[in-house]
Amino acid sequence: MLFLCCALAAFLAFVVLVLIAKEVFEGAQPAFAKFGFSFITHQEWAPPLEKFGGRGLIFGTLITSAMALLIGAPVAISIGIFLALLAPVSVRNVISPLVEMLAAVPSVILGFWGLLVLGPFLVSTVEPFLHDTFGFIPLFGAPQTTGASIFSAGLILTIMVIPIIASVTRDLFMAVPRELQDGAAALGSTRWEVIRGVVLPTTLSGMTAACLLGLGRALGEAIAVSQVIGGGTESHLSLFKTGGTMASIIALQFPSAVSALHTASLYYLAGLLLVIGVASNLLASWVGMRFGAAGGAMR
Repeated sequence: MLFLCCALAAFLAFVVLVLIAKEVFEGAQPAFAKFGFSFITHQEWAPPLEKFGGRGLIFGTLITSAMALLIGAPVAISIGIFLALLAPVSVRNVISPLVEMLAAVPSVILGFWGLLVLGPFLVSTVEPFLHDTFGFIPLFGAPQTTGASIFSAGLILTIMVIPIIASVTRDLFMAVPRELQDGAAALGSTRWEVIRGVVLPTTLSGMTAACLLGLGRALGEAIAVSQVIGGGTESHLSLFKTGGTMASIIALQFPSAVSALHTASLYYLAGLLLVIGVASNLLASWVGMRFGAAGGAMR
């Protein structure tokens, strides 16, 4: 009976995914028939002229999500290590709920805060410093006059993924058998050597899954990003310019699409976003299994 219930639940999840994909790809069919795969390589997005290209939006989605993971994952894993292995119980009991509460903050509130507080601070302080120091790198171009930028969106997504990854990794680290840690310590390993040599390899596949959860949140976030990214549709290297993501453009333009082709192009973007999300899930699962098995073999 238990097996049947679990099998039905798994099958239901598969059916829902298939139905979502069917609806999205059917809606995108007119745009795919007109533009084909050139939709991915062209970046002009002009609904009144019925010219649509997703390159800039794909680029914006990937760069903001990558920025969120590159900054957020190390910070979140460090929080997980501190809470699970280093902090006193009294400190852990105070900080852990605060970290989890950060995940419960509505995205529209984070976007509103980013628009009013984070953006002006970045454009007046952080962006000029980064440009003056690392301006020879195209990523750190000239600061803009407003706080709306890809950089702001990436930092907002970083704040959103940190509590997810931190909560999962904390539970993973706490689940590592104490005998393994005590055995390594008995052989003369320091606390850091125990963490680096025992805890992290043991939980590598789980950490990959945690980062996957954070990536899924970053890829699909629409409201907060649309508030701080500026609404641009072009691809460029500077993080300080305005941009857009597939999710944010869909959320902003779908209710007010000006033509059937415009609607189909938004469906096309949704299909691309679905493909990227599924591909990242499969890749992360493969990496987790491969390195998890390698870590187990080494031990």
